[in-house]
Amino acid sequence: MMKTTLALVIVASATLAGCVAVPYDSGRPPPRANYGYGDRDRDGVPNRYDRDRDNDGVPNRYDRRPNDPYRN
Repeated sequence: MMKTTLALVIVASATLAGCVAVPYDSGRPPPRANYGYGDRDRDGVPNRYDRDRDNDGVPNRYDRRPNDPYRN
């Protein structure tokens, strides 16, 4: 009797443990981690530290058009 009760308790707790969920369907997007550290130009350098915004090889401080990748 004791083994059956123990097995039933273990199965019930394992079943109930899987029912807990975080509801992100509230209309809001899930929280973003590391805000400000995205990589818009996908060069591997986070935006906060990126010295060449348009990835044309010329650093932003020397680039006449830092947002245009076709002109420097």
